[in-house]
Amino acid sequence: MLVIMLLTLAYIGSPGGAKDGFDALTAMYLGRCEAYARCQSRVFRSEKAWLDWLGKERGRTPAVTVLFDSRGRQMSSEAFAAWLGARRDEGAQQMVFALGPADGWTEAARARAQLVLSLGPMTMAHALARVVVAEQIYRALTILSGHPYHTGH
Repeated sequence: MLVIMLLTLAYIGSPGGAKDGFDALTAMYLGRCEAYARCQSRVFRSEKAWLDWLGKERGRTPAVTVLFDSRGRQMSSEAFAAWLGARRDEGAQQMVFALGPADGWTEAARARAQLVLSLGPMTMAHALARVVVAEQIYRALTILSGHPYHTGH
């Protein structure tokens, strides 16, 4: 059964701009995801603005929210794909993958999430984290579809 979801990569910060290589790479991976799901990227100036937007997003089912935070759980690409596939198979219409403010998500935001993930113990630039998340979403979708992009090592 083909289920068309809307995947949103949201982040708190300022828009990168046309010359930002990170934005171009993020857009490239989200573009590749379009073979499997509808995708968009959204920027918000504050956590409050993001929470307000999230509260207004309405569909037949509530948006599944994944926050990226250093205090979150770590997953392999295969485990992340399995988690995403399970949400898809449960009928999720929209998934929001959100990168937070530089000082991390508040407890109120963390409480809204169905999953809090960490990209690992190292600190990285938010723009680079967006690329990593977009690539991992693409990788998860290819794993679920049996595409040879993911080789497992």
